[in-house]
Amino acid sequence: MAMIANLQYGWTLFVNHIDAKYHWGRAAIQVAFTIFVLLETWLVPVEGYLVDRFGPRLVVLGGGILCGIAWSMNAFADSLTFLYAAAAIGGLGAGAVYGTCVGNALKWFPDRRGLAAGLTAAGFGAGSALTIIPISSMIKARGYEDTFLYFGIGQGVIVVLLALILADPRKGAAPESSSRVLQTRRQFRPMEVVRQPVFWVMYLMFVLVGAGGLMATAQLAPIAKDFKIADVPVSLAGLTLPALTFALAIDRVLNGITRPFFGWVSDHIGREKTMLIAFGLEAVGILSLSIYGRDPVVFVILTGLVFFAWGEIYSLFPSTSADTFGTEYAAANAGLLYTAKGTASLLVPLSSVLVSVTGGWHAVFVVGAVMNAIAAAMAWTVLKPMRQRFLDRVNLGQETEMRPRQASPVGETRWIDRTRSAFGFSAMATPSGAILARQWGMIVGLVAAYLQYYFLDVHLQIARLPHTVLIGAG
Repeated sequence: MAMIANLQYGWTLFVNHIDAKYHWGRAAIQVAFTIFVLLETWLVPVEGYLVDRFGPRLVVLGGGILCGIAWSMNAFADSLTFLYAAAAIGGLGAGAVYGTCVGNALKWFPDRRGLAAGLTAAGFGAGSALTIIPISSMIKARGYEDTFLYFGIGQGVIVVLLALILADPRKGAAPESSSRVLQTRRQFRPMEVVRQPVFWVMYLMFVLVGAGGLMATAQLAPIAKDFKIADVPVSLAGLTLPALTFALAIDRVLNGITRPFFGWVSDHIGREKTMLIAFGLEAVGILSLSIYGRDPVVFVILTGLVFFAWGEIYSLFPSTSADTFGTEYAAANAGLLYTAKGTASLLVPLSSVLVSVTGGWHAVFVVGAVMNAIAAAMAWTVLKPMRQRFLDRVNLGQETEMRPRQASPVGETRWIDRTRSAFGFSAMATPSGAILARQWGMIVGLVAAYLQYYFLDVHLQIARLPHTVLIGAG
């Protein structure tokens, strides 16, 4: 996870250097980052299915190769098309590694899912902390091309080597589930999961918290610049740094720490109660940043609080998904929920529209705080009782049992039948189920296509505004 973190968090270090060489414009170059985020998030369900089907080793190995190829391509990219292709390949590789590692952690540690998912996600959230300075130094000394090439190859090789020791938990190898959190006794396939209202409640909450936090966390540089405190020295804990630099350093660390911390808390007091606390804290932090953030010391402290109360979504939601829908298809099901990150990141450029219309950041902070407050309230008043009723029904045997796979006349199920069964299509064998599946498939496909077209265009337009947007942090 740490080896793929730079594909997202280290990208910003290269943008100005690419623009200085080719003069494509930051807006056009940042489209590559948007492509990376979309493919890194929205294809994780497919990669998760491959993990559940073939195991983690091959998927991570392929992901490591793709990540190495992507940054190596960036080193030689002499056109935007080539740059965008490299971003797409990098998104596929990073998504494969991320989805596999989180999904495998959920399977290995059902008694400590929150902590396991949090520690795994922390590698991605804070994994680039040790390499940011070496990357910056190498760019200055040898140019961004060599940096892309050598770091790309190095990171890819490490991921490939580590992939060789990954394994699925064999039956009986993983410990028993914890009794302190609500958990299912049944294993839901991905296509069954998307037909459950409780999944869409979690998805909406993920989008609200993800987008609300990103509106603040992804735009610290323009916020600090507009507050006129970016270069003001701040002294804390014996360190003196410019306010923006100090904030970014602290935020990176807290963004990693919060994931295992709140994951561990949720293992002990429950997922929804932890969500209520964390999302409520995020709402208070964002609103306080709007009111008191013009003081450089307070700005550093409050941005740390905002990051600390935001990064836990990458441990709480995957663990809640596994609790609710089981571990057999945990990678694919968590991947379905993880697409909410991509959906949330598409909403972030709209914050720059608010800034340009209102002339300040206050409206953005208010919207972000309200979104988190709504999610906090939903966790306790909507998700908790809904999950309780759902799991009571499932665990009491009132939910329809999964049908066994039918063997072919030669004794083996055909590949296409196994694939349909794994995704839950067997539950849609009735005419009404098939019609419903086709209708939802058409709707989701049209909406996804429209969102990609619309928000890519919005991102291109917004990047030309004075306030530069960096989306997709997480």
